[in-house]
Amino acid sequence: MLNRGYYDGFGGAYLPEILVATFDELEKVFLEAKNDPDFWQNYENLMSTYSCRPTPITFAENLSRYFGGPRIYIKREDLNHTGAHKANNVMGQGLLVKRMNKTRVIAETGAGQHGVATATMAAKFGFDCTIYMGEVDVERQRPNVFWMERLGAEVIPVKEGTRILKDAINEAFRDWVTHMDTTHYVLGTACGPHPFPEMVTYFQSIIGKEARKQMMESQGRLPTRIYACVGGGSNALGIFSGFLHDPAVELVGVEAGGKGLDTGEHASRLCSEDAAVGVAQGYKTYFLQNHEGQMKETHSIAAGLDYVGVSPILSHLKETGRVRFEAATDDEVVAATALTIRKEGVIPALESAHAFAQAFREASKLSHDDIILINQSGRGDKDIFTVADAFNDPKWQQFIIEKAKKYHA
Repeated sequence: MLNRGYYDGFGGAYLPEILVATFDELEKVFLEAKNDPDFWQNYENLMSTYSCRPTPITFAENLSRYFGGPRIYIKREDLNHTGAHKANNVMGQGLLVKRMNKTRVIAETGAGQHGVATATMAAKFGFDCTIYMGEVDVERQRPNVFWMERLGAEVIPVKEGTRILKDAINEAFRDWVTHMDTTHYVLGTACGPHPFPEMVTYFQSIIGKEARKQMMESQGRLPTRIYACVGGGSNALGIFSGFLHDPAVELVGVEAGGKGLDTGEHASRLCSEDAAVGVAQGYKTYFLQNHEGQMKETHSIAAGLDYVGVSPILSHLKETGRVRFEAATDDEVVAATALTIRKEGVIPALESAHAFAQAFREASKLSHDDIILINQSGRGDKDIFTVADAFNDPKWQQFIIEKAKKYHA
């Protein structure tokens, strides 16, 4: 149950006193927007004219035939402007920034899609823009860095800590503390202090609203099972939100299993024994941490999934059993990427490919009467160098071949 940002004990707003007034202002503006009957309509109009919404649902005919089980459908967030679901959130927050009369936005990014989306929003609305990105992610997501800079954003590599998403978030908060009067922090996922988890989920719920309507119109029924990858949780909550009150629809969140849950080199917070409930970065949820509360290092082939925490809303949904959580390894993700590209001509982001991998793993257990829906949260253009290295590695090539044989069997 939501009580000022709490979801049965998860969430909250653990803030330094200097940020309290800024968060109070943000919450006030957000609630006013939610209660304004014209706001959501204006938001939908903006997304339909600027961002190609509603995004379609594609019947994966070849994959369905290949697995010989359920009908497989894909929600195509990769066709959203800037190539991922991230635009849904940033355009919504951009409308709030205009209401607050602020002139500058800052953001953190891991995979870079949120950074590109924020820089795009800033260019459209005329805001100054600064993006914080871990130095490791700057190197492996160079195409996105290029576009952020072309869009007018200042990209600042974070060289402290593990130099990935967690550290970028810390730097963004430090910036915000010193520029609160003019600046809004466009947090990219459904994490952080209240009202961010609720607010990001609200804007991303456009995915679930569309998907529910599309499935009913095209199939006359809801899907049996829905898969979405889980980093912070925004794309998963976006699509799940349209089906949370339909108990017959099973919801499956797929985390980054990295090199295996038994290796410690992963980013699984909700289906591994390496996580515990704690408070960090302004909210309470499951974090990968040791017995002293120190955050552990994470690993994933997908830059957008290697975050140390997870949305408090998803932690709540895990505890209540409404969402089942699984983990896909790097190897399985590469194999799923290769199969999806070859069979459907669709190139999922490595983040999204985690959802594909789990769906493929379970497809043979379902019948022809079942329907599964996979949320393709983004496209794989940004991962071209990582994917190229993987496909050229003899180890990966052999694994892809063996995995394909197993799927086919």
